[in-house]
Amino acid sequence: MLTGTHPVSAVDRALVVLATLAKHGGALTAIELMAKTHLSQSTLYRQLATLKRWGFVLEVEGRYAPGPLSLQLALGFDLASHLAQQARPDMLALAQQSQESVGLIVAVNSQAVCIDMVESRQALRCSFEKGRSVPLQKGASAKCLLAHLPPSALNATLAATLAPPSSVDLAELAAIRKCGYAVSTGEVDEGVWGISAPLFGADKRAVGALTLMAPSVRVLSKQSPLIQMTVVAAARISRSLCTH
Repeated sequence: MLTGTHPVSAVDRALVVLATLAKHGGALTAIELMAKTHLSQSTLYRQLATLKRWGFVLEVEGRYAPGPLSLQLALGFDLASHLAQQARPDMLALAQQSQESVGLIVAVNSQAVCIDMVESRQALRCSFEKGRSVPLQKGASAKCLLAHLPPSALNATLAATLAPPSSVDLAELAAIRKCGYAVSTGEVDEGVWGISAPLFGADKRAVGALTLMAPSVRVLSKQSPLIQMTVVAAARISRSLCTH
């Protein structure tokens, strides 16, 4: 649940419920929601009743999931997201060139969230499902995003994820900023190799990351060209973001 110096309103509580359902990626029982949100039973049911009435939450056989209005919000985001629109052509080109999966990842509330995905056409492939989120702690995408957060935002993120300073290698983040990309193997999902490069907006601040992911066994001899492809594609997207 939300913590901090600001009072927690009913709107905050409703958003906590929605965010929890969104992150989980599936239906949850009321008991599971109470455990994840730390809301009392009476408070949770009040929020669920309101969210159900508005169509943001759907209840089926005692389990709760995002409702039809949540889908409309997602569709609206797809149509309105400047970042996703500008990145899509180069994501498609990179996926075709590399024959691997390519994702567009952003940092939201201490999470790395996939807002767009182009799947590899190969039978054995890796994927970061659109809408999926993971804590900003491990993996190429998370480290790339962390490396380009302003110091104050980085400290707030570490506090929100309850990650002790020792769990994040600040020297590694500095090295990522210097070389322009992050690489990881098996940090989030076993057997998955990833390369992530930052995307910069008109104000030169990082607005997301372009991530190529592939089975580790398939990239042993071609990591360097895959890294180069991804860095070049990210640079093209950044130029597009700065000129449109």
